[in-house]
Amino acid sequence: MKLTAVIMAGGKGERFWPKSRANYPKQFLSLTADGETMIQKTVRRLKNLVAKQDIYIITNQEYLYLVKNQLPDLPKENIIAEPCPKNTAPCIGLASCMIQKKYQDAVMLVLPSDHLIHAEEIYLNTLKQAVAFAEKGENLITLGIMPTYPETGYGYIKYLHDSSQDGIYGVECFVEKPDLETAKNYLNSKKYLWNSGMFIWKASSILNNIKKYMPDLYTGLQPIANAYGTENFEKILIENFPDLPAESIDFGIMEKAENIYTIPSSFGWDDVGNWLALERINATDNQGNLFDGDIISVDTRNCTVCADNKTIALLGLDNLVIVDTPDALLICDKNSTQDIKKVLAEIRKQEKFNLL
Repeated sequence: MKLTAVIMAGGKGERFWPKSRANYPKQFLSLTADGETMIQKTVRRLKNLVAKQDIYIITNQEYLYLVKNQLPDLPKENIIAEPCPKNTAPCIGLASCMIQKKYQDAVMLVLPSDHLIHAEEIYLNTLKQAVAFAEKGENLITLGIMPTYPETGYGYIKYLHDSSQDGIYGVECFVEKPDLETAKNYLNSKKYLWNSGMFIWKASSILNNIKKYMPDLYTGLQPIANAYGTENFEKILIENFPDLPAESIDFGIMEKAENIYTIPSSFGWDDVGNWLALERINATDNQGNLFDGDIISVDTRNCTVCADNKTIALLGLDNLVIVDTPDALLICDKNSTQDIKKVLAEIRKQEKFNLL
């Protein structure tokens, strides 16, 4: 069966402010020493698994130029710009309709555009395992990451750990981001996985579930699906997409459907959700610091500092994140990095929209 990949590239990456902005979000940034951007890494990882003509990017209209500029080898018709943000269920539904119309049916890898994978061979083998299982029936598979610490910034998957089918397990339920004590209990129980937001299924399988559990979305997608491949597609997309219900695929489908499975996975995954991720994916010095740019450091420990076009001098600091850009400077305690959206809320309150 034809194998395709759908990469979701419409997120704003707000917890990476001030580097990530509304017009240049995290997936288009390079956060590692090799200079490769997050979305470029995501596509490059797939090169030995999915033909480039079968890789689709779903993004926002405002990011269309960025996608085309950073991924010039992908067919232009495979880069679809949503007229407005509508969350992941309409995004995935749209891609599923396009793929079904083009191929009658195909297996889909549905992947975020802004995650890092360190053990890429293991990752690809895990995807192959999921693809084989997806082909066998109307199975919806998600990759669950085996937790290594009590993370409070991720959703979790509770899986049926005694129901293995060649390393693939049934899912009991999905749970929201926990507090620290709950996350510790999840870790100790060994029954929970981090929800990676990566999915594998046939186009027909997910569309059948959308029809069953999200009928308004299914009905709303039909005019767009019928127009795909015609000269009227852009016009019909712009006219109909804004009326689709805004919902996540987790809430709309995965928490309700049957035949939900997960593969407990360990391939060095990181969703790079906030500034603390940089010290997990890059080497720190012997004082626990991670510096990028012209930094002078004296008696400073456990700090992540990104300089722009000026020297930053540090004296007697500990456990801080400092990020300098031409028009904004972030200074925050590492324990507050999950709350950077509060800064953005204050920026909006003060109507300093140029900083968003």
